[in-house]
Amino acid sequence: MRLRGFALWLLLCAGLAQAAVSAPDGSGKVLTLPSPARRIVSLSPHATEMLYAIGAGSRLVATVDYSNYPPAARQLPRVGGYSGVSLEAVMRQQPDLVVAWQDGGNPRELQRLRQLGVPVFISHPLQLEDVASEMRSLGQLTATQAQADAAASHYRQRLQQLRQRYARRPPLTVFYQISSAPIFTVSQRSFMGSVMQLCGGRNVFAGLAQAAPQVSIEAVVAAQPQVMLAGRADILRMWDRWPAVPAVAKATRYVVDEDLLTIPGPRLLDGAVAMCATLDTARRSLGLTLD
Repeated sequence: MRLRGFALWLLLCAGLAQAAVSAPDGSGKVLTLPSPARRIVSLSPHATEMLYAIGAGSRLVATVDYSNYPPAARQLPRVGGYSGVSLEAVMRQQPDLVVAWQDGGNPRELQRLRQLGVPVFISHPLQLEDVASEMRSLGQLTATQAQADAAASHYRQRLQQLRQRYARRPPLTVFYQISSAPIFTVSQRSFMGSVMQLCGGRNVFAGLAQAAPQVSIEAVVAAQPQVMLAGRADILRMWDRWPAVPAVAKATRYVVDEDLLTIPGPRLLDGAVAMCATLDTARRSLGLTLD
């Protein structure tokens, strides 16, 4: 009887291991897998960071060229980069899940993967809270729910602490510059716009329809931002010719860490801490009182 009971227990465990799992992705679509994902290809740096954060890093079998954190990710095979993804390289990895970024991939490539029978999880974190939600979903799909819930809870606690700390800071009008020729910025539809808002910054281009819109020099000058931010100093130097812009006149142009602010994974809050500190520096420079 004991042997029979043990055999039934093994069968039960096997059945549980193969149980289907479901979770919503960043597009709102519910993705269902016949069993928890064991071979995952990540097509974005932030997805790679999320998977490691929830304890599913050992399931990653490949990623893309610019996915370099945590350090273990640098050892993974590459299936593409800025120029695109090799479907052949992806399929060689025999993935049972591909995690892709809605704003950073070719929709036709993703559709082709689906046609080949590969489940695709769309990551689309636009708001700061979305990072925690997607970590929980990926935890459900990889059977790492406990660690995913813990990572999401820690992230949400940090986010709430930042909201409380900066809720009453004097507002500043801010221009964030991605590039100089042409000039690209961010709107409120971008997660970077959400970081700016968290820190008490008022994005001068918040209302534009695209997440990363192109703007003109004239539009920036007309917006009269109190603060200018960019990932490189040379980008900000182009505004030396426009001393009437408050950020130029008051020397409130600052370089911020692009890696932390342009990758919407768990480290995004580290970027938020850095941006909030930078805006506080600007407030002090402008003689504003911090609450």
